[in-house]
Amino acid sequence: MSEPDTNSDTREQAASRNGLLVPFRHRNYRLYFVGQMISLVGFWMQAIAQAWLVYRLTDSPLLLGLVGFAGQGPMLLFTPFAGVAADRLPRQRILYVTQAAMMACAALFSILAITGRIEVWHIVVIAFLSGIANAFDVPTRQSFTVELVGRADLPRAIALNSIMFNAARLVGPAIAGVLVAAIGEGWCVALNAVSYVAVIVSLALVRVEPQPVREPSHPLSDLKAGFAYVTAHPRIRSMLLLLALSSLFGTSYLTLMPVFARDVLHGSSDLLGYMMSAVGAGALAGAIVSSWIRPAQMAVVPCLAAALFGGALAAFAMSEIIWLSLFLLVPAGFGMMAMGVATNTLIQGTVDDLMRGRVMAYYVMSFIGMAPVSALLAGWVSHGVGAPATLAAGGILCVIAAACMWIIQAPLRPARP
Repeated sequence: MSEPDTNSDTREQAASRNGLLVPFRHRNYRLYFVGQMISLVGFWMQAIAQAWLVYRLTDSPLLLGLVGFAGQGPMLLFTPFAGVAADRLPRQRILYVTQAAMMACAALFSILAITGRIEVWHIVVIAFLSGIANAFDVPTRQSFTVELVGRADLPRAIALNSIMFNAARLVGPAIAGVLVAAIGEGWCVALNAVSYVAVIVSLALVRVEPQPVREPSHPLSDLKAGFAYVTAHPRIRSMLLLLALSSLFGTSYLTLMPVFARDVLHGSSDLLGYMMSAVGAGALAGAIVSSWIRPAQMAVVPCLAAALFGGALAAFAMSEIIWLSLFLLVPAGFGMMAMGVATNTLIQGTVDDLMRGRVMAYYVMSFIGMAPVSALLAGWVSHGVGAPATLAAGGILCVIAAACMWIIQAPLRPARP
C-alpha cells in the first residue's frame, strides 16, 4: 500500500485557501502571467494612441471604422486556420512568431509616427498585418493555457487571464491619455514595441510537455471537423451565437469612443483615456465576479450579461454629461467581459482536448472577430445618423438578442433542484 502524498495534500489545502490564485502555484503560469501583463499594458497604450491619431488626422468616424476593420478583420479571415494550426503545431512556437511579428509592426508604426511621415494608409496596412499575427496569436494563447496549469486549474486560469487583460485595459489607456498629450502618439506605440520583449522572454523560460503527435490529416479536413464539432453541440453553438451578436451590435462603442470623447463630451485625449479605463474597470470587475460564480450557475450568465451590456450602452449613447458617461461605461465593460469569461469557461470545461484549438478559434471569431464588422458598420452608419443614435440602436439590439437567446436556451439550462 502506497504512502499518502503529504506534499500533494498540502498543495490542495493551499489551493483551497487561495481560491482564484491557484494557477500561480505553476511556475510556467507565473512566468507567462508577468510577461503578458507587461505586454498588454503596451497593447492598450497603442490602441488609444492609434485611435486618437487617426481621428486627429482625419476627423472621420468612417476612417476610424476602416482602421478598426483592418486591425480586427483578419480575425474573421484567418482565425479558423489559426485554430487548426494550434491543434497541429507546438503552441509555444506559434506564440514566438506572432509576438515577434506584432513587435515589428509596432516598431514600424512608431518610427513613422515619430518622424512625422505617417499617413492613414500606413496605419491601415500596419493594422492589417498586426491583425493577421493577432488572429493566430489569440486562439493559440487561449488553448495554450491548459498546458500551463492543467485541466483542473483551467477555470481559475481563464478568470485570471481575463483579470490580467482588463487590469491592463484599466492602466494602459490612462497612461496613454497622458502620454499622447505630453509626448505624442508615436512614443506610446514605441513603448508597446518594447513591451513585447517581456512576453517573448517569458515564453523562452516556460517549459511545457510536448503535445502528443497527431495522425497526419489535411488542414481542410481539420477545419471541417472543427466546424462540425461546434455545430453539433447545441450549448456551444448557442453561446457562440449570442457572443457574436453582442459583439456585432455592441463593440462599435470602442471604435466610436474618440467621437464621444471629443465631439459629444467636448474633451481631449486624456478624457478618451479615462473613458477606456472606465470600460477596463468594469471589465476587470466582470472578470473577478465571474470567477466567483459556481459552475452550476454559470449557464445563466451569458444572457444576463449581454442584456446588461446592451442596456448600459444605450444609456451611455444618450448621455452628454462626463461623469454620467464614465459611470455608464463601467457596467458596459462588466457585462461584455462577464459574458466572455462565462462563455470561455463553459466551453473549455467541456471541449475535447483534440478540438480545443479549433473550438477556441470560433470563440475568438465570435468575441473579437465580429468587432471589425461592427466597427466598419458603425463608422458608416454614424457618418449618416451620428454616433449617439448608432450606438443606442446597437445597445437595444444587444438586449433583444439576449432576450431571444434566453428563450432559446431554456431547454438547455439545468433544472433547479
